[in-house]
Amino acid sequence: MRPYILAETNWNALKDAKIELAVLPWGATEAHNYHLPYATDNIQADYFTAEAAKISYNKGAKVIVLPTLPFGVNTGQSDIYLDINLNPSTQLAILTDIVEVLNRQGIYKLLIFNGHGGNNFKPIVRELGLKFPKMFISFCFFPQMLDKNLYFEEKGDHADEMETSLMLHLRPDLVLPKDKWGDGASKKYKIKSYSEGWVWAERKWSEISADTGVGNPHKASSAKGEKFFNDITEKLAHFMVELCEADLNDLYE
Repeated sequence: MRPYILAETNWNALKDAKIELAVLPWGATEAHNYHLPYATDNIQADYFTAEAAKISYNKGAKVIVLPTLPFGVNTGQSDIYLDINLNPSTQLAILTDIVEVLNRQGIYKLLIFNGHGGNNFKPIVRELGLKFPKMFISFCFFPQMLDKNLYFEEKGDHADEMETSLMLHLRPDLVLPKDKWGDGASKKYKIKSYSEGWVWAERKWSEISADTGVGNPHKASSAKGEKFFNDITEKLAHFMVELCEADLNDLYE
């Protein structure tokens, strides 16, 4: 039993507890090239948050990790078989109910750990901040936490070298043999402005990738995944400790 994991702990441990920070991992259920499982984003979010919470808990942080939400925004993958979509409005409704519980019970710090690129929490957090002024809601997206170029050779953002390396480290039993891996080749918009990053439109996934991957996974390794995982969890754990200790009435300098 890990006392910092809500799904594993119990009322005996929590009835007199004072939690400072709730962590909500949020993933997706979607195809990840030919070789990775549909739950890749959820597995990664589970492992990252659990390990970071363990480190921070052992340093005295009063943190609890909530159960991972396994469905994310997959509006661009509506024709990919069994990719499960939650509309952004549904995410808002779910998160509103969760935040309402935390607010009512005096847990005013929430960190959403995002494991899926299609999830966009900024407008949701803005809206909830107005509705629940006592709450301090943060979110992070783990690929942005470190410079991926220091760990991986190939660029990509879905079932790529990074995600394949992580899964080879975390759950190699769920990764198909290398001869089953697609190359992750993807098409880009013909209009250059989209590639420059200052204008955005949703990609139609079935039209940009034959294997659903974006990024060549073939240079992936368990060793690369382990190094990236350890560095992410250490950085995340440090942040969790800082956030637990933070005075919400004295955040700025």
